Amino acid sequence: MAAVLPSELQQAATQVQRISLLKDDADFVFNFIDPSKPLEVVGAGGHTTHAARDTFPALVGTGMAMTLGFLDACSINTPHTHPRATEFNLVMNGTLRAGFLAENGARFIMNDVPALSATIFPQGAIHFEANLGCEPVIFIAAFNNEDPGVLQIAQRFFGLPGSVIGASLGGLGVEEIEKLAGLIPDNIALGVKECFDHCGLKRPETQPTKQQQQRVGGNAFWE
Repeated sequence: MAAVLPSELQQAATQVQRISLLKDDADFVFNFIDPSKPLEVVGAGGHTTHAARDTFPALVGTGMAMTLGFLDACSINTPHTHPRATEFNLVMNGTLRAGFLAENGARFIMNDVPALSATIFPQGAIHFEANLGCEPVIFIAAFNNEDPGVLQIAQRFFGLPGSVIGASLGGLGVEEIEKLAGLIPDNIALGVKECFDHCGLKRPETQPTKQQQQRVGGNAFWE
């Protein structure tokens, strides 16, 4: 039997109709560690798996989503926003350093969040989670929107036209901008060298950069 599309569930008039469209009881269970499930993001420092309306259709109509994050030692879930949701982040083990910046004029908030404690990131706020410890950390992030969205700050900013980036950074030239853009690693990224040294770990020399914004037409560096 063909899988039910989220669009079909969205068109259902009632929750009873949505439940009837999901024929198998197992349609209401999401396995975050199922190897057949697509990973949301993969970087040199870890990965995340998310249950949202596109990966778990049973969420359609609930206004909820969830991400399970795996941060290796000395790694960071780099600054990003969720344009359509507030995040409630629960640390399962170890400690995460978590911080956020809300709108212009709001102060910066940062905390070291220990195991079985949680922190909040308001909708649209730029935020990050860093594992400064020597062991992997798992977190669970709950969202109040079944399609919270993710906007990675560095990758998206350096995806703007070169002239806009240059002006925003005090007049940098295209060559300087292109060089900086090429250094932006995929999320989840490696943390600072000092953490690796403290933990007696060797920091890899390179990281993947496949998540960088494509440059065609209006945002091309060289026209």
